[in-house]
Amino acid sequence: MFRLFAIACVVLSCVSCTTPPPRSTATPVDLAPMFARYWDEALALDPLRATYIGDNRYNDRLPNELSADYRAQEAAFDARWLATVKAIDPATLTEADRLSVDILRRQLERSIEAARFPEHLIPINQFYNPAAQLAQLGTGTGAQPFKTVADYDNWARRAAQIPALFDQAIANMREGAASGYTQPDVLMIKVLSQLDALAVAKPEDSLFWKPVTAFPESFSEADRSRLTADYRALIAGTVLPAYVRLRDYIRDDYLPVCRKSVGLDALPDGAAWYASKVQAITTTTLTPAQIHEIGLKEVARIQTAMRGVMQQVGFQGDLAAFFKFVSDDPRFTYPSEAAALKAYNDLSAVVDQGASRLFAVRPKAGFEIRPVEAFRAQSAAGGSYQRPSEDGSRPGIFYLNTYDLPSRKTWAAESLFLHEAIPGHHFQLGIQQELDGVPAFRRFGSFTAYIEGWGLYAESLGKEVGVYTEPYPYFGRLQAELFRAIRLVVDTGLHSKGWSRQQVIDYMLANSAQGPTQSVSETERYMAIPGQALAYKIGELKILELRHRAEAALGARFDIKAFHTEVLKDGSLPLDVLETKIDRWIAAQG
Repeated sequence: MFRLFAIACVVLSCVSCTTPPPRSTATPVDLAPMFARYWDEALALDPLRATYIGDNRYNDRLPNELSADYRAQEAAFDARWLATVKAIDPATLTEADRLSVDILRRQLERSIEAARFPEHLIPINQFYNPAAQLAQLGTGTGAQPFKTVADYDNWARRAAQIPALFDQAIANMREGAASGYTQPDVLMIKVLSQLDALAVAKPEDSLFWKPVTAFPESFSEADRSRLTADYRALIAGTVLPAYVRLRDYIRDDYLPVCRKSVGLDALPDGAAWYASKVQAITTTTLTPAQIHEIGLKEVARIQTAMRGVMQQVGFQGDLAAFFKFVSDDPRFTYPSEAAALKAYNDLSAVVDQGASRLFAVRPKAGFEIRPVEAFRAQSAAGGSYQRPSEDGSRPGIFYLNTYDLPSRKTWAAESLFLHEAIPGHHFQLGIQQELDGVPAFRRFGSFTAYIEGWGLYAESLGKEVGVYTEPYPYFGRLQAELFRAIRLVVDTGLHSKGWSRQQVIDYMLANSAQGPTQSVSETERYMAIPGQALAYKIGELKILELRHRAEAALGARFDIKAFHTEVLKDGSLPLDVLETKIDRWIAAQG
């Protein structure tokens, strides 16, 4: 589950994978059946992933992914498939298959590398909380379908397995506490508030009851009656007791022994653990120290551009005073959640029309904008995206966080929309998912640095697609970019330089227009998922570098649509593979 719910499945860089194999006259081997077999086995092992991509074959399964038995299955799967792909002669492959083999090999090597570290001993935090994620699935509005009687029965069978997973989480946390692996206590306080909202007394007050209130009209009275009784018994007798048990353990036993330190490097072998995550997530060989320095330089550069906006609007004062002004002035707040949602929806037509000037390909799937659910809003990011289902029955979803609405500024809307929707995640993930002739593991695969780098690169296209026409939204773009540059500084500060939680919050408040609410939630996000926040800026810098390289090399022959097609047409890639691909594309332009 935690492998699935992670922002992305990331892989280690491997320079040898970018070296072309020797030419061969051998007949190319058809690897499509092998790739299909790998994907089927991967989904059977990871049924929640299947649900999230719209493959409903395993909707009744919830394996105990925290157990030693499951980890052994996963290790055997990775080792067997790695041996299989290593045995393939690259000289027998087409260029497309060679790329797929390289990517699959990297994914498997990364999974094996990650298994060296005891992630299972710290299985829950406020950002990756299986209790909250299962509640999302069980509401009837998420990825788990509730359209047929069989769908309802599938969820009932899946939900019946929740206690085993939660009890394993408790056992693992006990083991972790005994061996020096615990979460920071400040994170688990947030988890406790999430569980308090979910561990209600009556089934009818539970989020898991919502599907019972929304039976499809086609259901017979007999089916409605049976399912109502089944769900009442399931929720009251199985699900809610498991939530109460998990909540009580964390409150009474785990929180008192959680650590006061905040960095991953405070745990046994934590420095090596963090360095491994950094290389995996960025798909580079950069060290935490190198990334910290890149971040400091980017912060200084972007703040200089912000001072230009201050001059444009005639603001008198220093940058800190400007941050306070844009944070406090009521003109930059939404009067209601409905007004915020309307503002973001209104951007769709403008940005979509402008994107036609930059993109020759776009996804067929649509998307919609929804507010983040109340029970997880306090700890959620300002925006997030869930890709559409494979069969098109579920659109992409841009989740807008309206918690503490005054902190969600109007000047942030354009950059956030570009990142999460058009031409950001909705374009990139939608196009990737709809690729023809590409193995499924690539269509649904994720390299965080590429995906989030694309999202941040998409923000840079605002003026080209017709937004950022006023100074304050453009400041919002700079603020969003600054925010990602600050992440390079503070994530590495937290996990490799001994920074405290308060030190990170103070740095964010002093160097950006980020308010206290976001600064706290973001700081705690970096504590919960070390290294993930590095992907955005590192990925964006690489894509911008490649665009500038192509523009310089091709001059008047540079075609922005063709460049974007080349970046997007093979889906998510490690950054070094992307660089090699773009260099070959530039050379092929003559």
